[in-house]
Amino acid sequence: MVRLIRSLGIFLLLTGFFTAALAQKKISREEYISRYSYIAIQNMKKYGVPASITLAQALLESDNGNSTLAVKANNHFGIKCHKNWKGGRIYHDDDRKGECFRKYRSPEQSFTDHSLFLRGSSRYDFLFKLDPTDYKAWARGLKKAGYATNPNYANLLIQIIEDNQLYRFDKGVDVKVSPPSDYLADVDSYSVDIYNSRKVFVRNRIKYIVVKEGDTFESLTKDLSLMPWQLYKYNDLTKDSTLREGQELYIQPKRRRADRSHPVHTVEPGETMYSISQRFGVKLKHLYRKNRMKQGEEPEVGDVIYLRRKKPL
Repeated sequence: MVRLIRSLGIFLLLTGFFTAALAQKKISREEYISRYSYIAIQNMKKYGVPASITLAQALLESDNGNSTLAVKANNHFGIKCHKNWKGGRIYHDDDRKGECFRKYRSPEQSFTDHSLFLRGSSRYDFLFKLDPTDYKAWARGLKKAGYATNPNYANLLIQIIEDNQLYRFDKGVDVKVSPPSDYLADVDSYSVDIYNSRKVFVRNRIKYIVVKEGDTFESLTKDLSLMPWQLYKYNDLTKDSTLREGQELYIQPKRRRADRSHPVHTVEPGETMYSISQRFGVKLKHLYRKNRMKQGEEPEVGDVIYLRRKKPL
C-alpha cells in the first residue's frame, strides 16, 4: 500500500510538472506576430495576399500558434485535406468527428500553402483585384467566398488586424522585420562548389551561376565546359549581349513553367518579362504564351503574371 501511494504521488508530481511545462510553452499573440510577420510579408510579395490578412487568419485559426493542429501538424490555417491533397495528414474533430487536415513539415510550408490555396481556387479570384491595403474588403471577401462558416468571421479578422495594427505590414511603413533564426530559406539559397570552385545555385531544378567581375562569355564557356551558343540560348540572350557583375546566368535550359510553389507573380517596380523569366527559370517565349501577351510587350506594376498555367480569359 505504501509503495502504491508513493507511486501515485510520483505520478501526480510528474503529471503536474509536464502540465506546467506545457503551459509555459504557450505562445503569446505578440510573440506569434514577431515570429511570423516576416514570412507573411514574403508571401505577400510572392503571391499577393495581404500580410495583415495572412497573420489575422493564422492568429485566429491557430489560437496564436497554440492549437492542436498548429502544434502537432504545423497547420496554422485549419486547411483540410480535400481530394487533391497528397501530403501528410492528421485527423481532428471539427465540423464533424475525425476530419482530415493537412500536415506540414514546418510552419513556413503552412503559410505558403495558404497563399497557394487562395491563389489556386477560382472562387477567390476576385480578391486579387482588390486594393491589397484594403484589409476590410479582403476580410469581407473571404467570408463572402465561404472561407469560414462563422458568420462573424470578417469582423473577427478586422478586429485582430486593428487591435494589433497588422495593417502596417501591408504598407511597409516604418516596419523592420527580420527572418526568424530557424526560417527555412528557399531552395535558391543552397549552393555547391563545382566547376573550378565557382558556386552553382539551383532554381526551379535548374543550375545557374552569378557573374563575377572579369567574367566573359568566352571565359565562362571554358570554365563550365559549355558550347558558346548554350549560354545565349539558356538565358534568352543574343550574341551581342554583354555581361554585368551580379547577373544570374543559367547553365542549363530553363523550363516551360515555374516551380509548384510559384504559380503566379505580382509584378514589382522595374521588372520586365525577361527579368521575371530569369527570376523563376521559365523560358521567355512560354512566359509570353501563358499570359496571352505578344513578344516584346511588358507588364505594368501590380499585374499578375501566370507562371505555371495559361492566364484565364
